[in-house]
Amino acid sequence: MANIQSLDPSASPLDYYGWELRRQREAHGLNQGQLGEIIFCTGSLVGQIETTKKIPTREFSERVDAALGTDGVFSRLIGLVLRSQLPTWFQPYAEMEAKAAYISTYQAQLVYGLLQTEEYARAVLATGMPDDLDSLVAARLERQRILEREQPPLAWAILDEAVLHRPIGGSEVMRRQLARLLEFTAHRWMHVQVLPNSAGEYASLDGSFTAMRFEDDPDIIYTEDLISGHMTANPETVRDAARRYARLQAAALSVEDSAALIARVMEERYEDRPPTDERTVAQIQLQR
Repeated sequence: MANIQSLDPSASPLDYYGWELRRQREAHGLNQGQLGEIIFCTGSLVGQIETTKKIPTREFSERVDAALGTDGVFSRLIGLVLRSQLPTWFQPYAEMEAKAAYISTYQAQLVYGLLQTEEYARAVLATGMPDDLDSLVAARLERQRILEREQPPLAWAILDEAVLHRPIGGSEVMRRQLARLLEFTAHRWMHVQVLPNSAGEYASLDGSFTAMRFEDDPDIIYTEDLISGHMTANPETVRDAARRYARLQAAALSVEDSAALIARVMEERYEDRPPTDERTVAQIQLQR
């Protein structure tokens, strides 16, 4: 068992969170079980978070702030904690994404991370067989909070039609995921377009990419390979990506037509149909 006394609060956001949680709890004269009762969890969970054995959630953090009167300290810390759980190579991108004023992305294989439901994200992230899947899912959902800001980035996502047909997590998960995409049809800041199969060959057949624009910093282009992600502010690469994206937008369906296609795929491919067993099929055949 890790000893809380040995935690170095400067070692990581998670260590600081655990160290500060214990400090605040003890300052209020509470043991772990008593705090757990107040915030509707077990004392064991409180202890595991204090010793960095468990990753706190945003809900846990908000309850601690309310219980201990800490003026939002833990609600502010949780963002840093969850971001620190992202793969090391991905953290620089997440930091830039959170600062971007404008995001434009083309996704050839999967729904864009900021648009994923929890179940879809879990199915995608599970393919990497991570040690702590829950933490990765929580970190991905935390990224999505930038869309809830009073002034979120203007974002544009183009999805290849193949993304709609790839049954990540099964039919129920996909039905909810496509319904989530439809929620953005009339969204002020996030726009979703679909590049239809009928487009044939098109710009960026060789892969997905994301462009980010900032108020004061140079534009950045982000791509991923099998192992890691790559960011560049090279002006020539930025210009090439802008040209590619313009061609993708020209070939993609409008936002309204994209929504119609998403709804059609959701109904035709992922409709909630009652299961039909072999005996039912046989009965139907006999009645003909």
